[in-house]
Amino acid sequence: MSRPVVGIIGAGPAGLAAAVALKAKGLPFEIVDAGDRVGGIWDINRAETPMYDAAHFISSRTLSGFRDFPMPRDYPDYPRHDQVLRYIQSYADHHELTPHVRVRTRVETADVCADGTGWDVRFTSGERRHWSALVVATGTTWEPNRPHVAGQFDGEQIHSFAFRSADIFRGKRVLIVGGGNSGVDIACEAARHADRAFISLRRGYYFVPKYVFGKPADVFAHDGPRLPWRLEELVFGFLMNRVLVGDLTNYGLPRPDHPILRSHPILNTQILHHLGHGDLEYRPDVKELRERSVRFADGRDEEVDLIVWATGYQRRFPFLKETGGEHKLDLYLELFHRVHSTLFFMGLFETDGAAYELVGLQADAVARYLAGRNDAPDVVARFDHVRATARPNLRGGRPYLDTLRHAYYVQSTVYARALRNACQLLELKNRP
Repeated sequence: MSRPVVGIIGAGPAGLAAAVALKAKGLPFEIVDAGDRVGGIWDINRAETPMYDAAHFISSRTLSGFRDFPMPRDYPDYPRHDQVLRYIQSYADHHELTPHVRVRTRVETADVCADGTGWDVRFTSGERRHWSALVVATGTTWEPNRPHVAGQFDGEQIHSFAFRSADIFRGKRVLIVGGGNSGVDIACEAARHADRAFISLRRGYYFVPKYVFGKPADVFAHDGPRLPWRLEELVFGFLMNRVLVGDLTNYGLPRPDHPILRSHPILNTQILHHLGHGDLEYRPDVKELRERSVRFADGRDEEVDLIVWATGYQRRFPFLKETGGEHKLDLYLELFHRVHSTLFFMGLFETDGAAYELVGLQADAVARYLAGRNDAPDVVARFDHVRATARPNLRGGRPYLDTLRHAYYVQSTVYARALRNACQLLELKNRP
């Protein structure tokens, strides 16, 4: 008899990594994706992507590739979005996955089968499929989060999700709200192209240079000595505050209200260049919208033509009732659903390092688990007890900021170790 088929939703990096691992274990799989081709959000031409013309990787080529498929040596240190897309497509071709991806296929619903044998999946076309297990790899940046702000604005508003080109800034007074990596990138584009540009930040942040002493920042950190996190925080804080960047209040920015390494790194110091040249101006949190102007928390008003809300994303899975509308899913290792043993969420985490090696480890853990259900049920049974009850600290004890974007945050080296431990637990040699 043919072995049951595992369904993978999403043909971006995480979904492809899952397919590679399942293929290595001889487990049949299907990949579906709503887009026109392999690549996920890195395909700037698809409707559901936050990609924009000036987007580059924020982790370096050296550390960002899949374990078995490094990025090309002729790529720059920080590849542009189209180069990343070609790399992902090359990865799929290398593993002979591309012909097996069903594109332009959107999942409408995915329900647990009544007899417990897997998942009943219905596509928007009306077609139905039965999958023995479900790997959700849809990405996390397609459901914009828009904060509620008092008042009414009669100018133009978009979320950063809809931003593609700086051409929309020409001849306008532009306000960027939000200080994540995309928000700061877009603010720099506004500084170069708008008549006047503002960035509104709720709190003070650290802005990390992409190069430290001539090396990409992540390579510099990776090559350095392993330090206890509190000592690492002190050392890196000293470098940032006294050597590499200096006092951020000199640029008119607020002093960060948290130690460095307690929030997701913003790898962009171009913003400091634009602030220092007056092409970009800092404003505090938005308090009220007033038709064609914006009032800020310090009482100042600014006339604005366009607001770009770079305020992050909700993690939602509307096709899946099992998510239950929770603020945060209760997952073991941010991967295994604790109740439904055949439901997995890949790439849901955020981290302080490159993600592709981590999704590769996630994929290995999922493939070992599903293979073990057939070949080593005793090993899987012991793992299931851990899956249901264990709550390891995946942050290495670091008290990250309590914000929406940090809800699924993990410290990269700690998380990699935890995933490797999970893979070891699922080794067949662990059978009694």
